Amino acid sequence: MLMPAIEVGRICVKIKGREAGRRCVVLDIIDKNFVLVTGPKNITGVRRRI
Repeated sequence: MLMPAIEVGRICVKIKGREAGRRCVVLDIIDKNFVLVTGPKNITGVRRRI
């Protein structure tokens, strides 16, 4: 049985866009293509977004 790569609570690093290289946390899995992430903004500069 394989462990899913993306799961709620996992810390990830954004690789594209103006927030590239910043760490964020997965809050919710919307579907197989989208997740809801947050920074929090005052610590990492990443806003809550899909």
